Amino acid sequence: MSAIPIPRKRRKEARPSELLEAALHLFVDKGFAATRLEDVAARAGVSKGTLYLYYENKDALFKAVVQEGIIPVIAENEAIAAKHSGCSFELLELLLQNWWTKIGQTAFAGIPKLIVSEARNFPELASYYYENVISRGRALVASALRRGMDSGEFRSMDVETTVDVVIAPILMLLIWRYSMSCCQSAESDPQTYLRIHMDLLRQGLRKPEKESRV
Repeated sequence: MSAIPIPRKRRKEARPSELLEAALHLFVDKGFAATRLEDVAARAGVSKGTLYLYYENKDALFKAVVQEGIIPVIAENEAIAAKHSGCSFELLELLLQNWWTKIGQTAFAGIPKLIVSEARNFPELASYYYENVISRGRALVASALRRGMDSGEFRSMDVETTVDVVIAPILMLLIWRYSMSCCQSAESDPQTYLRIHMDLLRQGLRKPEKESRV
């Protein structure tokens, strides 16, 4: 008779990352309200009791997903901005492209849609996301815009409103991907979308040359 295989012991330190990965996918697929902690635990292959060893409730679990997956990208962009010495449009392009690469092309892209759709039902979580992600992201874009305006590279515009105009198409791309894209007969190409967006920004932000006097 062959020996019964002994189950491989799971590494305790691996469990938090497995729980966060499971939570991320369930939050994105089902929304915050519909996600149950027992489902997260089951997807991660642990007991619900094990989940409570690391996260006291679903709010804490969601914050941990944001803290471990999204906030580091914000911090990375802050570091990019701090050391950038080139033109301001190049900086803006670097910030937006890095966000798309690290967030837009991953499962974390579903979090903005979740926040937009459930913010009023979970205002404390919405405030947490705004303060730690949206506010810091807006500050980065605003800083790049002011930098360009101060140097004469960009035309003079209301900075806060311009931040909205810069960010809104990218936010819409993320939200559409996790909502109405299911109604499209063919999936749109995000890189084409982003390239057109950046081309429009380049032309719209550029300070026009002074007309020559006749």
